[in-house]
Amino acid sequence: MSRTATVHRQTSETDIRVHLDLDAAAPATAPRTGHGFLDHMLDALARHSRLHLTVEAQGDLHIDPHHLIEDTGITLGQALHQALGDRRGIERYGSAFVPMDETLAHVVVDLSGRAHLAFEPERLDVYGDAGGMNHYHLREFLRGLCNHAGVTLHVRLLAGREAHHVIEAVVKALARALRDAVQVTGEAMPSTKGSL
Repeated sequence: MSRTATVHRQTSETDIRVHLDLDAAAPATAPRTGHGFLDHMLDALARHSRLHLTVEAQGDLHIDPHHLIEDTGITLGQALHQALGDRRGIERYGSAFVPMDETLAHVVVDLSGRAHLAFEPERLDVYGDAGGMNHYHLREFLRGLCNHAGVTLHVRLLAGREAHHVIEAVVKALARALRDAVQVTGEAMPSTKGSL
């Protein structure tokens, strides 16, 4: 079974196309969203998850990066949901710690079919932004991903205050957790309910 998806989502604020292949060995093409730091994070997500991810997007950046970042998370979530299919045989769970200088992020993912985001960095004193992207934008990206992929995601910041390092460590930890969770390691449905 092919675990791929292509999703095109267009609104009056954004136009986003995501292609995701959970099993391709070929490297992904560089993301093109018009927002440099978002491109950098999507590239990090693809590289550290080892998933083939292509993103082409445009949005109303003349207003704010919020719409583009949130809608990219939504579209990526839709693609992940489609690519996972019925989720039979997947590992389901993944967890990763990632340091970046003074920052340490911990991300745990459950591809449960149920959407939930626990995002602890919003309780901490994270300052600054990275190219106009801050940790609140990251929260909205992750919320969109969770809601549309059916993913439970816990993000903990164990150390760190500078937004660039916080965002990058969280995204890389997410990538590494996803890398484990999407792997096919058997044939059974990974749930006592018989479905996810």
